[in-house]
Amino acid sequence: MSLTGALFAGVSGLNAQSQNMAAIGDNLANASSVGYKRNSTRFSTLVTESGAAGTFSPGGVRAAPFAAVGEQGQISTSTSPTDLAVSGNGFFVVNSLSDGTGEFLYTRAGSFVPDSTGNLRNTAGVFLQAWQLDANGAIPATNAALSSVQTINVGQIGGTASPTTRTEFGMNLDADQAISAYVAGDMSLNNVTPALGTSPQFFRTFQIFDSLGSAHNLTVGYIKTATNAWAVEVFANTATEVTAGNGLLESGTITFNGDGTVDATTTAASLTTGSVNATTGELNSTVPITWTNGANASTVQLDWGTDNRTDGVGQFAAPFSVAFVNQNGAAVGQLSSVDVDEEGVVIATFNNGESQRLFKIPLATFADPSSLSSRTGNTYAETDGSGSFNLREAGSSGAGDFVPSALEAANVDIAEEFTDMIVTQRVFSANTRVITTADEMLEELVRIIR
Repeated sequence: MSLTGALFAGVSGLNAQSQNMAAIGDNLANASSVGYKRNSTRFSTLVTESGAAGTFSPGGVRAAPFAAVGEQGQISTSTSPTDLAVSGNGFFVVNSLSDGTGEFLYTRAGSFVPDSTGNLRNTAGVFLQAWQLDANGAIPATNAALSSVQTINVGQIGGTASPTTRTEFGMNLDADQAISAYVAGDMSLNNVTPALGTSPQFFRTFQIFDSLGSAHNLTVGYIKTATNAWAVEVFANTATEVTAGNGLLESGTITFNGDGTVDATTTAASLTTGSVNATTGELNSTVPITWTNGANASTVQLDWGTDNRTDGVGQFAAPFSVAFVNQNGAAVGQLSSVDVDEEGVVIATFNNGESQRLFKIPLATFADPSSLSSRTGNTYAETDGSGSFNLREAGSSGAGDFVPSALEAANVDIAEEFTDMIVTQRVFSANTRVITTADEMLEELVRIIR
């Protein structure tokens, strides 16, 4: 009967609007939740076909929840170096357990901080997953499966040392210096240092580091042996720190052109480990060093300058001077900070100025993110409707970009929610009137037989 159908239609309307009000309440409750995606209610009719033409049979309304997972929330800056926001498509991969054996979930809530053991997790207690980088800073070759990621841990990063691999010289040797006698190996044999003796004629001591972070003093010395020619030796100040005899690491003759620039070809042939880069004309010595303190053997490239140029060692009629001695490497440093860059790379910085790239955070993309299943803590689980995940590097294959030291706010518009609340309240009241009126009509119908 139509009156009974009207009652049922009104009841379905009350139920649908109740669900809508619940969604509004949830949105307002989570308006300050990082990465929260608002929920809405989508209505559709329920139609009961009538057996007779011209007769209407009410069915009511059906409510279905919809999460606006694909809508971008506003991004705001943060003071935490491990906070991260996603601009565009994609989700962080997280795991419910720190060892990665729990359930894999997906989230946009990027407020990650280290726990007591150094594992990065957000306020919902789920742990951020990433690819671990190898020594060359590359992600695993097999990186499409969830087995390729692991929980980011920044609590087990110890000190680090960076061995010296390159030293550049910028010096002027006085062209007016008198020619002196020289016996090969004399400088290192006498272990001449700035505090000792007068030979060689010119010298400069510099410091390098081995793989253990220990500092070693080396000296480069010059004696003028002929016009435009200088004997050169590079040796360890403390000869016992290296296995080379008398600490001598490199020796030969540096030859200059008449304009004071270095003759790279002639010099390279004279040096023990000298060579000239065929493309750039750079004159280098590639010096192997075996340390006696147990550190790994080093290979240090000494850069003397460029052929026919004055960007390194030169000879001009002016007092000996040192423009620069630059070398890389550093002593042992302790962890000072952990940051995430715009590529999603987790970088550890040490107080000796060195840094290490440890992990790279992937983004998981889905064909239909709005069909993901909502879980506690602003997390989502994969469903048949969402499609399978795809792990992407940020900024590639449709994945969004990372914004370091930032958080994505909830995509909730409070003004819109209150407007929807008013409409929902009015529609709910209208459905109660349908039920009340239908009840009164039924009561009148019952009175007919009295």
